[in-house]
Amino acid sequence: MLENTIAKASTTPFMTRRRGEQPLSQRQLRVGEQMRHLLAGYLLRNEIHDPRLEGVSVTVTEVRISRDLRNATVYANELGGELSAPVRAALRAAAPRLAGRLAREMHLKYAPRLAFTADPSFAEAEKIERLLREGLASMPARRDEEDPDGTA
Repeated sequence: MLENTIAKASTTPFMTRRRGEQPLSQRQLRVGEQMRHLLAGYLLRNEIHDPRLEGVSVTVTEVRISRDLRNATVYANELGGELSAPVRAALRAAAPRLAGRLAREMHLKYAPRLAFTADPSFAEAEKIERLLREGLASMPARRDEEDPDGTA
């Protein structure tokens, strides 16, 4: 009887589902998008007073926030490439001030802990595009295989 109970408990979806595989809730998506807009505005208006960010255009592409809204991963890129070390250090230094400001403006109970990281999606898209170009270039011309009347 006990073995039966243990076997049933280990096969329930709540026990087997990993933490990272849960879909984001509507609230997480909404709060993350609002944070993205506010952070992009701060960077656009140069409201982060740090000399390492002078003349640098930073794009905030996505904000993923934890279920309890206490931790947020901010995906960002510089115009033309990934985040350089000085820009990443400047963003990391400004993160506590930005988190406090976000919490006040969004009326959040807790200021989220912001972690800035480079967005890998642009590099991945470039890699896929390069592979597709190489694949198309290596394909033989299909016209040589067709009959003169246009059928294969």
